[in-house]
Amino acid sequence: MHSKVPPQTQIFSQEFAAFLFDMDGTLVNSIAVVERVWREWAVANGIEPNAFLQRIHGMRASEVIRREAVPGLDVDAEADAILRAEMDDVDGIIQIPGAAAFLASLPAGKWAIVTSAVRELAERRLAAAGITPPPVMICADDVVNGKPDPEGYRKAAEKLGVTPESCVVFEDAPAGIEAGERMGAAVVVINVTHSHPIETPYLSIGGYGELGVVKNENGGLKLISGKV
Repeated sequence: MHSKVPPQTQIFSQEFAAFLFDMDGTLVNSIAVVERVWREWAVANGIEPNAFLQRIHGMRASEVIRREAVPGLDVDAEADAILRAEMDDVDGIIQIPGAAAFLASLPAGKWAIVTSAVRELAERRLAAAGITPPPVMICADDVVNGKPDPEGYRKAAEKLGVTPESCVVFEDAPAGIEAGERMGAAVVVINVTHSHPIETPYLSIGGYGELGVVKNENGGLKLISGKV
């Protein structure tokens, strides 16, 4: 674990320059859609679906498919088929509790979204959940290397004009948590969507009503426990 990452007991004493949010499972609860689409794909390709669904979150579709190494599959074609299926299915997509209100409390230019979804899918899911995309949103089609590589989070920090180490990464999946760790950011884990909670040393919350934000005169942001 990166030595610069504050542990759970220290995060409320830190001042941060910006907040970086994953989307699926972190701002938007799309777990029903994701698992419907991927379960069908797993069964069609002879993969036991229950264990498989525990290891897909937070990664780009192409990387999930490539990792499974099913003989004879065209990775790009399969990823395109997954994307089309996910684009057509927004049934049951909702926001993580308190997400929109929490984002509305943040100053403009102090937060970004970094998602493993392509931009069109991300925009469709955010709209379904009633969340307006920020000016800075790094999507799957904006990076060479997806999570757990920290490339996307680093790009977001750069676009916001802050250092990676001065950010908080909000994540729900191991791949994204590792990406935040690898760039030296603080991490907050959202634990509401997965049936198997992640064991983590980081602050873990079930909704954004558990947090508040204090905006300092110098532009810094400080997390507090509970609403302001």
